[in-house]
Amino acid sequence: MNKSISLRVNDVDYKVNVENNWTLLELLRDRLHLTGTKKGCEEGECGACTVIMNGEPVNSCLVLAIEADKAEVVTIEGLEKNGQLHPIQEAFIKHGAFQCGYCTPGMIMSVKALMDHNPNPSREEIIVAITGNLCRCTGYTKIIEAVESLVAVNEKDS
Repeated sequence: MNKSISLRVNDVDYKVNVENNWTLLELLRDRLHLTGTKKGCEEGECGACTVIMNGEPVNSCLVLAIEADKAEVVTIEGLEKNGQLHPIQEAFIKHGAFQCGYCTPGMIMSVKALMDHNPNPSREEIIVAITGNLCRCTGYTKIIEAVESLVAVNEKDS
């Protein structure tokens, strides 16, 4: 059964017909062609599909597309503005906080959600925020260091 939904993704309004069993992940990747959101386990365990929906990080593989009706969604593609990477993306690059890169979009979105709510998180808060994101390559140290570098800049600026 098709249902028409409206949602805002990366500051663009969409009205799309979705099947009742489609996930937000399928909608983003297959219909809206926003392939930065990665398909991983499809069970909500790996975090590769993390996006921000209505200000909160969610595993898009666990959210039905129809649940995103009237939602505001931000994907990794929505962070870059006018050709400029988001500071979180720049920090990940500067600190080598990625290797294969598959987990990176979801990891960055989890960090973005954290820092939107708390621009100066502690190391423990950073660790908790990325707990739902599995990375098999980096061992997390460089990821945490990248986020801590942003916290240091925020603290210096305040």
